[in-house]
Amino acid sequence: MAVLQRDEAGIRQYAPPAEELALRYGHMLYQAIVHRAWGVAHRLAGEYTESVARLTQALELFNGLDARWQIGRTLYELGELAAMQADTVRARDCFNRALTAFQDMRAAPDAQRTQAALESLN
Repeated sequence: MAVLQRDEAGIRQYAPPAEELALRYGHMLYQAIVHRAWGVAHRLAGEYTESVARLTQALELFNGLDARWQIGRTLYELGELAAMQADTVRARDCFNRALTAFQDMRAAPDAQRTQAALESLN
């Protein structure tokens, strides 16, 4: 929830114990979710290199799990990161890939949010 609220302090509070448990139990889905959460926290703090690393790790894990909705959410976060860095080409690519994933699943609220992010790049 802290990720959706863009609550950096909340992410930094809850991510460490979540990451510890995900690693302890070898739960790949939760590990990927924690990577994404850290990626968002790093982006919010302006730590772009760390953000890219964590979001990329999350995306790789989600791809391995074929977790399509999670892939879309992570691509959206990568798009947000690229947009913050004024890399509109990369932002557009990530948002378009996320949009395709959400549309394929008929995840209308996520597709609408992603479409709005794409339109804000123009």
